[in-house]
Amino acid sequence: MLKKFSKLLFFKNQLTPLLITVRNYPKFKGGKPAMKHEVFDYIKWVRPQKIPTIDPEKSGDLASMPKYDLKQSLLYFDNSSLLENANELVKSKFTLELNPGKEEKALYKEELVKKVQRHDQDYGSMEAKLAKMTAIIRYWQVRLKENPKNSRLKTLTKELIEKRKKYLKFLRRDDYKRFEYILEQLELKYVPYPNKFHWIARKEAMRALTKRFCRGIQIERLKEYKATLQAQQLDFLENKIKNLEFIRNEQIECKVPVTVTNEEINAVKKQYKELKQQRDEEAEIRRKNEVRDDYEIKL
Repeated sequence: MLKKFSKLLFFKNQLTPLLITVRNYPKFKGGKPAMKHEVFDYIKWVRPQKIPTIDPEKSGDLASMPKYDLKQSLLYFDNSSLLENANELVKSKFTLELNPGKEEKALYKEELVKKVQRHDQDYGSMEAKLAKMTAIIRYWQVRLKENPKNSRLKTLTKELIEKRKKYLKFLRRDDYKRFEYILEQLELKYVPYPNKFHWIARKEAMRALTKRFCRGIQIERLKEYKATLQAQQLDFLENKIKNLEFIRNEQIECKVPVTVTNEEINAVKKQYKELKQQRDEEAEIRRKNEVRDDYEIKL
């Protein structure tokens, strides 16, 4: 028993320095990584706002349900001969004002179906079905704006949007011209499902932003270094001309083979002259722009 206790005490004494080192390591202080705050000082990532499925921007509805005149007659009653001879009280009973909202939905549904139906009695074709779904979806979207906490209606709207999208997918596969015609008439935008779903993760986005930030720093420093070298270019060419002439004269005086020709010296002089002329033109343009800016500020 004493031996076991001594062994445990020995191991505890051996591990104590390691535990102290780990606790004092910056990564484990406060449960946060050491570099996290330094990175967030330079790079800020905001999670993109999630667009609800029922939102017209996500559902693909480019138009919304119009507002009808409440004095308008109900569907199928606008050309009634019996209603024309009735008094105003009876007529008001057959207007949108004194009837539930589903009558507006029926009116809008009929309006959309008339745009795409093949004949006057066509209410069962794919075009008519899509028109009915679109009318119901837009009616429900209006109702959800008035009562956004209606979870049951949200679910129904989402399911109907997905059903319409499935029908559009099949129609696009089978008859592309009819598919385009439906989108144009019903004012819809079809966005197919992605082949591969990709989660939006903070760490991955931070890595991409950090890489872009570092690349930006690299480009800025290269631009600064390039500007520094360009500023020294004229002095460098001037010294090069002097050095080449000095080397040529020394070789001639020492009667050794001349390695620097006049053509090389003239080429450097020509380069120096062209570069100096270019810099003078740039300076003149810059000066004119500054004068013009000062004049505009004074005005």
